[in-house]
Amino acid sequence: VQLVESGGGLVQAGGSLRLSCAASGSSLNDYIIGWFRQAPGKEREGVSCINTKDGRSHYVDSVKGRFTISTDVAKNTVYLQMNSLKPEDTAIYYCAAVRSSWFPNHYLPYSTDEYGTWGQGTQVIVSS
Repeated sequence: VQLVESGGGLVQAGGSLRLSCAASGSSLNDYIIGWFRQAPGKEREGVSCINTKDGRSHYVDSVKGRFTISTDVAKNTVYLQMNSLKPEDTAIYYCAAVRSSWFPNHYLPYSTDEYGTWGQGTQVIVSS
């Protein structure tokens, strides 16, 4: 599977953006998709992930209640709706994929080394 992110940009604090992770080469139905972000000088961190087959999802505490991950099966795309954005959300956002069959049922991988396929990233800048 190949992944391409889009939807990043510059937004004021309190604003919203929707990131897209478009997949090609394989159906997303067999994958867990994760969204990660990396701010300047910081390590890449997991933001959210979703099992596209059963819809189970997970969020890091800092984005709970503000970000929503979803899947459009017809478009083979995973979205990250980001509301109430804060300056500390500024980062390059990446989506990543791993086959759901590689993990036990009900397990959602959340670390970078659990994912094998990555997109090129999309920049999000939140101004104060």
